[in-house]
Amino acid sequence: MHKELQLGNQLCFRLYTASRLITQAYTPMLTALGITYPQYLVLMVLWEQDVLPVNDIAHRLLLETNTVTPLLQRMEKLGLVIRKKGTQDKRQQIVSLTDKGKALEEQAYRLIPQGMSQELQSCPLQQDDYHHMALDLDSIIETLKKKP
Repeated sequence: MHKELQLGNQLCFRLYTASRLITQAYTPMLTALGITYPQYLVLMVLWEQDVLPVNDIAHRLLLETNTVTPLLQRMEKLGLVIRKKGTQDKRQQIVSLTDKGKALEEQAYRLIPQGMSQELQSCPLQQDDYHHMALDLDSIIETLKKKP
């Protein structure tokens, strides 16, 4: 067996596992808000800047529009967003938050940061460690985004 191919030597496995477990830790909090993790990601984009084309949302999330569109359709049925045709380009879909979607930001703020802190309280990492880890992950993401 090649050492480089052992599961324990794979960065991708650690990233995948950490991502899956973090998403799992979010689940009870997001369930209390009535949303899924992908919906939460879309909401965070729109809380930063409301009224965006679907393409811009997909770009910010590093997803394809055909992945984001069904997600937005479900969010529209939940009354969180409204989709309208663009004024200049009728093929373009513009997404904006409803009052319900805007109100969810305050609820998420009261619930999620504290909830995740509690989930990770036994972890020996400090706030600076998380910040540096985020910068390192951003470097990996930027490097791999440039690949064809």
